[in-house]
Amino acid sequence: MPSPGDPIKQHQPAEDAFLGLLVETLETLDRPARGQFLQRFFHAIAQLDLAEDASLQCWEQILARRQELSESLGKPVLLKTAMVDVLASSNFLRMPIFMEYEDLKKLQFNAATDPLTGLYNRRLFEEYFEKELNRARRYNQHLALVVMDLHRFKEVNDRYGHPRGDQVLQAAAGILRKSLRTSDYAFRIGGDEFALLLPQSDPEQAATLSRRVRANFELAIQPLQLDVPISFDYGLAFYPQDGEQKEVLIRVADERLYQLKNSSPPHLEKAPQPAPPAREAPGPTPAPPAPPSAAAVGETPAPPSTAERPAAERRKWERVSLAGTRAYALLGEKPEKTARVLDLGYGGVALQTDSPEELAGSFQAVLHVPILPPVRVSLRRIYLRRDDGPTRVGCLFVS
Repeated sequence: MPSPGDPIKQHQPAEDAFLGLLVETLETLDRPARGQFLQRFFHAIAQLDLAEDASLQCWEQILARRQELSESLGKPVLLKTAMVDVLASSNFLRMPIFMEYEDLKKLQFNAATDPLTGLYNRRLFEEYFEKELNRARRYNQHLALVVMDLHRFKEVNDRYGHPRGDQVLQAAAGILRKSLRTSDYAFRIGGDEFALLLPQSDPEQAATLSRRVRANFELAIQPLQLDVPISFDYGLAFYPQDGEQKEVLIRVADERLYQLKNSSPPHLEKAPQPAPPAREAPGPTPAPPAPPSAAAVGETPAPPSTAERPAAERRKWERVSLAGTRAYALLGEKPEKTARVLDLGYGGVALQTDSPEELAGSFQAVLHVPILPPVRVSLRRIYLRRDDGPTRVGCLFVS
């Protein structure tokens, strides 16, 4: 037995002192008694069901491994270290209890979460996505994937430093947690990249949630007083409409995320929402820049009542077609008239209306587009094109 004054043993943790005592006690037992004890010991510490001979063999491997590690490192190695090493390499370590329960829970939490934001990490995203996809297949349910990132986040880091950037990321994570249902999941999958899994959500529900997250985030970062107009961009994909495999859905969501980035006019002013909850009201936006030239909408300026665009003329900025969607515009200061939104580009928008003569040369409108929150814009009419049906009206964004 070690002497009470041994300075090494005095500072040993309780479990190490216990294991040291165990080694010395087992040496005094005959082999059958030692085998019976070790069989119960391994079951108690790791829920292993080993035969007596296998328990003896495992114990001998642990003692040999401790000797090997001590010789290679040039210093004593704890028996606990050798025990974990042998059990893990033998695929026996299923339920270890070599540490305090709270320490074990802390390790499990840290392995599953992002340390900065507290959201689930990318490893859990891969795992949960597969699990929820299998559930959706089994029960014939919808599943929505939302891929999000922070527009112009790099500028925040460059201008204000990484500590301020960390505050922005934490604010984003807080908004995601507050906005989700208990059945939804939020993950940080990269630097400024996030993902949401929304079980049993259809496209309309997922788009509404994404717009709400975007508006709430802009409110949340107002106290940071950033000059950079940072915001959430997002792309959506849906099972089974967009695909049945995880990789396909991620690709579709990524493509739609970049469509939004490339199509959102940067100088649009958000329209006020009708009586929203306080935390959903969109925050103020910076003053719009000087309006682009008429060529920005890709049309030839002409008198508002008769101009037609040459069919072969090429656009200066490409537009996103909104044909087949529910995109529409409310026209006028007191919106009473509506028009369909045919397409949308950096410099302008194309509307379709049955009564273009009622539109002034310049007018206000609120655009309702599936990929954006409602936005109030000032428009200048620059051309009309009459086909057999309703008239196409090309409009330029102005400040």
